[in-house]
Amino acid sequence: MRLLLIEDNARLASLIREGLDRQGFAVDWCETVDGAEHALKINDYDLMLLDLGLPDGEGLDLVRSLRRRQDTMPILILTARGGLDDRVTGLDAGADDYLVKPFQIPELAARCRALLRRPGASLGTELTVGNVILHSAERSFAVAGRAVEATPREVDLLECLLRRAGHVVAKPALEGALYSMDAEVTPNALEACVSRLRKRLATAGADVQIRTVHGVGYALFAPVTVYG
Repeated sequence: MRLLLIEDNARLASLIREGLDRQGFAVDWCETVDGAEHALKINDYDLMLLDLGLPDGEGLDLVRSLRRRQDTMPILILTARGGLDDRVTGLDAGADDYLVKPFQIPELAARCRALLRRPGASLGTELTVGNVILHSAERSFAVAGRAVEATPREVDLLECLLRRAGHVVAKPALEGALYSMDAEVTPNALEACVSRLRKRLATAGADVQIRTVHGVGYALFAPVTVYG
């Protein structure tokens, strides 16, 4: 899951990113409304975390602008403005949730997962292909009913491939979903992640295959049923 954090407090932003990274989220960060608009033009995000008082404008104006454009991306406001009127104004402007500072990372992560589980959001309840089932809300998967241990990044990779089962997912799209913009990603990081996931699936007896489409990306295929 890829999140966009708009927060002008660098120390707080760093703490949020580190905490959510441990929870399996890739988080891009910018400090201004203009920075957010630029990031939204070049990347797709599953969720926005938004401070209100930003150096170049008001966060609520960004919320209203996105909703006028029919952008349904979930938005979670993070702010020190904790009054009832502030919360009502934020939600009426189009935000989906409102969390008052200070807060704990586990609660923030739980609210993110809750928003992503809502109808039309990125986290469906389950994804099933062949004998592989991924529980997206719990960030886990099983093969033939048996849980498989995997890293958060491997689960993210499997989810991307399951959602597009039978179709090639381009390498840039996978890298964008797995890594934040400023993450230090080695040239073969994605290939290594794919290799580890393949081994986990094979060891667990999965009947799906991850195929490499050279120069393009990867595709996950379900088993072929033969009749006759």
